[in-house]
Amino acid sequence: MTMNTTTGLNKMSPNELAQIVFQKEELFIIDVRNESDFNDWRIEGDKIEIINIPYFDLIDGVDPALDKIPNNKKVLVVCAKEGSSQFVAEKIVEAGRTNVFYLEGGMKAWSEHLEPVKIGDLKDGGSIYQFVRIGKGCLSYMVVSNGEAAIVDTLRMTDVYEQFAKDINVSIKHTIDTHLHADHISGGNKLAEKVGATYWLPPKDATEVTFTYEKLEEGKNITVGNTTITIQPIYSPGHTIGSTSLIVDDKYFLTGDILFIESIGRPDLAGKAEDWVGDLRNTLYNRYKELSNDLIVLPAHFGKITELGEGGKVSARMGDLYQKNPGLNIPDEVEFRKTVTENLPPQPNAYQEIRQTNMGKITPNEEEQREMEIGPNRCAVHDK
Repeated sequence: MTMNTTTGLNKMSPNELAQIVFQKEELFIIDVRNESDFNDWRIEGDKIEIINIPYFDLIDGVDPALDKIPNNKKVLVVCAKEGSSQFVAEKIVEAGRTNVFYLEGGMKAWSEHLEPVKIGDLKDGGSIYQFVRIGKGCLSYMVVSNGEAAIVDTLRMTDVYEQFAKDINVSIKHTIDTHLHADHISGGNKLAEKVGATYWLPPKDATEVTFTYEKLEEGKNITVGNTTITIQPIYSPGHTIGSTSLIVDDKYFLTGDILFIESIGRPDLAGKAEDWVGDLRNTLYNRYKELSNDLIVLPAHFGKITELGEGGKVSARMGDLYQKNPGLNIPDEVEFRKTVTENLPPQPNAYQEIRQTNMGKITPNEEEQREMEIGPNRCAVHDK
């Protein structure tokens, strides 16, 4: 956290804010975006208190905010891109308050921040890392072994993975998408082309893609580094017709958007909820049931901040999810169908355009991609 010594104003980076959330530290946030943007999507944390006072209510004076700010807490002012929050934070400091910060890059930077968290070790000396996109709830993974890496559900901020691979001295050999994503733009194909890696995608989700790919399907093992560390695909339709889960090193289970920690995937993002709900139930209630209860489930998203565990990890033992996850405990098939096809959260922002982008059919520029992704992820059924 950096401080301007002339004004006493502090700047907080997305990385520093992520650590506050991970460590469950106290923070008071004043979000100065308009009310509809705030209601749609905001910063969350176990010990974060947040209020919304639109910027235009504070231009003529910050008294409406001063009355609400506690004296004993660190205060962070947040806006869409940074400028408005810096202005408001300066006025709060001028009014005599201390320990006041503004968020560097605003919610735009928060949406794009990726925080790498080590999940654990692999049998023959490798490791698996989870990249937490904390502002949007997206999770991606890097499997590392013997100088090589595979990235699963790569996000569009591909430079983060490149830098991390460079820092730990490994070469990216594979990028893998568990399915055709609808709530965020994949960086898998782009990164594979840039570094000379192989891009894998389930063929049933790839019928309309415009680029070459390797078929991610059962019977094909993807080897990373030592030959004993393999990624084993398990066909698991329901969120999409091609959804494919991955077992890594017989221990970790990457479920994509089929199974989350507190919820299950939604089957409606390609407009085929009635068609795919049966696939979803079969995957969750039959296919996954055949697997070991000791597998560590690593999903592609989290829906609520409560799903973040120690150090920001999002994971759970398979057997525990079958006891606690509400989506895995609906024995009646009619009730299950009703749960996953009715009363779903709103569909993700620009999800049709995102799917078109991930097929390679349209090529929006960087700013357009950023706008398409704004807002929370909405890939789960029990997301409220």
